[in-house]
Amino acid sequence: MTTASEVEAASATMATPTRGLGGEQRSLTIGLLLIVTLVAFEALAVATVMPLARDELGGIRLYGWTFSAFLLASLIGIVWAGEQCDKRGPAAPFLAGLAFFAAGLVIAGLAPAMWVLVAGRAVQGLGAGVLPAVAWVGIGRGYDEASRPRMLAFMSSAWVVPGLTGPGIAAVLAETLSWRLVFLGLLPLVLIAALLTLPGLRRLGAPAERNGAPNRLLPALQLTAGTAIFLGGLSSPAWLIGVPLCVIGFALALPALYRLLPRGTLKLLRGLPSTIGGHGLLNFAFFGGDAYVPFALITLRGESTLVVGALLSIPTITWTAGTWALERTAGRIDRRWGMTLGLVLVSVELSTMAVSLLPGVPIVVPAIAWAVGALGMGLAYPSFALAIINEAETGQEGAVTSSMKLVESLGNALGAGVGGALIAAGAVLGSETGGTAAAFLWAAGLALVALIPAWRSNTT
Repeated sequence: MTTASEVEAASATMATPTRGLGGEQRSLTIGLLLIVTLVAFEALAVATVMPLARDELGGIRLYGWTFSAFLLASLIGIVWAGEQCDKRGPAAPFLAGLAFFAAGLVIAGLAPAMWVLVAGRAVQGLGAGVLPAVAWVGIGRGYDEASRPRMLAFMSSAWVVPGLTGPGIAAVLAETLSWRLVFLGLLPLVLIAALLTLPGLRRLGAPAERNGAPNRLLPALQLTAGTAIFLGGLSSPAWLIGVPLCVIGFALALPALYRLLPRGTLKLLRGLPSTIGGHGLLNFAFFGGDAYVPFALITLRGESTLVVGALLSIPTITWTAGTWALERTAGRIDRRWGMTLGLVLVSVELSTMAVSLLPGVPIVVPAIAWAVGALGMGLAYPSFALAIINEAETGQEGAVTSSMKLVESLGNALGAGVGGALIAAGAVLGSETGGTAAAFLWAAGLALVALIPAWRSNTT
């Protein structure tokens, strides 16, 4: 582990943001791209095989929790990482994040029951929350404003190889050997990430000026507990239990969220607060529906895991294409247009996914829709992200970027939780297909609602 004296020494020679991605920025660039690659392999591979894990372990009511537990735990990792990056620099939290991520992979890969798999995903989520937060701090501190759009485009490109190979490899392993190898097989990548990324992060060090912000870990724990209780209420089959749980969870989570986010975020005040709020709604909508696309195609439509794994490769390409298109127009087009077009495309995708559940709809229809939605994310996601990180003051990059990742993961968790609750409700009423269609349509409407904060956001 990095000692306090080493961190202080690194802060004395901390690199200042420079133009371009070459020179002494090269090792940092390679390290950050490696983090993205690791996260990409995990996300795409696990999404592909999770229906098979559910078939073996059972527990349809816990299916949504395999996503929600991961994302809820990541809330704690995100807040802790942002705080530590502003105090000690990104190297120490990075190593801790990798350790939790690896432990979660082992637990999930050896899980004998669905609840153990959920627990493993929670441990994994702690680490997964740290890693992107560290990466975004690296972008905020290591690159100037003119270089950040290109760095985001490179990070999006880092999803291409995992996108083209990850789902296919995961599908082959799951079909021929076991879905468990998808978790356990990622462990070597964790070690490689530690060896190649740490030098660039250590060079950044801690900020010269400490912001003296209050400890945010307790509010993060309160937010996580409240959100978990709320989601538990949503998934409860009994109204007498579910409604009180939702009320209690909401009462716990809301004040904690208020303390964790910049003032005015929940009111969507113009500028940075609205940008962060819009970013959360974007992720709520897209990932709330996207989490159930493999379930819809494999379980409800009867497509093979290999086919869905192949289809999962296409969105990574269109997402990257959208991000590079945004990079080419950086500084010439108002970012709100990227947000707007992206949100509309996401809404179109999710609406089409609901229609694709009807009998007789060719598989090419949801395949194209999936690609269109990813193109929309390639436009909207970096538009929101760039507007947020460009507003971060020196020494507060960790706090601002952790707020961004916080609403992102919270949106993901709530989206997956609401979607899972709708699917479970459909199953109780005798129609998993109807519940899944409702989940897609709910998310499609939310994407359009996000247009409001998008046009109240930063414009530079």
